[in-house]
Amino acid sequence: MVEVSNVNEEDISMKPEGLVQELSLRKAKAVSEHHQDDIVIGADTVVAIGDKVLGKPQDDQDAFDMINSIQGRCHQVYTGVTICSPKGDYTFYEKTDVYVRKMSKAEIEEYIATGEGQDKAGSYAIQGIFGQYIIRYEGDYDNVVGLPGEHVKQILEELVLAGGRTFCQHLVVND
Repeated sequence: MVEVSNVNEEDISMKPEGLVQELSLRKAKAVSEHHQDDIVIGADTVVAIGDKVLGKPQDDQDAFDMINSIQGRCHQVYTGVTICSPKGDYTFYEKTDVYVRKMSKAEIEEYIATGEGQDKAGSYAIQGIFGQYIIRYEGDYDNVVGLPGEHVKQILEELVLAGGRTFCQHLVVND
């Protein structure tokens, strides 16, 4: 089941790794209050250049500025995950370095016109059209997509084995 947490993401100023952990915790806790016997997963992903966080673009100019700032260089993608369960809570983050090739102004504008990155942190989706501009990445690809699946799977398996029961998981999202 997917449930929207409606957590305010605007009032936090932290380094990227702290920010994604705090937001994932807030999201998971907001939903777990209504599902105390279940396992709830909250996640948040940001793109960063150093400590500067790039959120979702407000408009095409904002998208252009974001993509222009990451083209021709390396940036980081951080995803924070919180898993709340009757056995306790677990919060972690993953970081992936992503290298984007140099892009011309026309290439950036053409990409923005596709609309693919409108609701994405950093204004792009690595799994889509933007993938052609990626030189390489170091770390978990799924982290860049939005959820470090192997790490989450490992924790869920440990929780199920420890609890000896089946579980219902809730994925927490914010629009």
